[in-house]
Amino acid sequence: MYPADYRYTKEHEWVKVTEGVGTIGITFHAQKELGDVVFVELPQPGTHFDASQTFGTVESVKAVSDLYCPVAGSVAEVNPALADNPALVNEDPHGKAWLIKLKLDDPKAADGLLTAAQYEEFVRESEETQA
Repeated sequence: MYPADYRYTKEHEWVKVTEGVGTIGITFHAQKELGDVVFVELPQPGTHFDASQTFGTVESVKAVSDLYCPVAGSVAEVNPALADNPALVNEDPHGKAWLIKLKLDDPKAADGLLTAAQYEEFVRESEETQA
């Protein structure tokens, strides 16, 4: 369910690094917990974020949740499709619903995040604790 070539955070964001650029989104688990997404607030291109810094919000019918940057870098691009269709986050969270692309300060920084298998285990343990 979670692409093996992505890295994940315990805050339920993912990053895929390609040639020094990190594409960032939220995980399937995050969108499932949020419910129907109705609005996504994203930063302006050129804005710099440190790892773990809030870079926007996602609003659903249930709640408004902060988005946390998994790695440090400057926003190179924001997904324009989400302005007109925030529900993409529910439909394709690991694909068309990417949020931002960052020019990374350190392309190797993502190596320290969770692998897909580690993230799946984290989600499983979290769900067992809540049950």
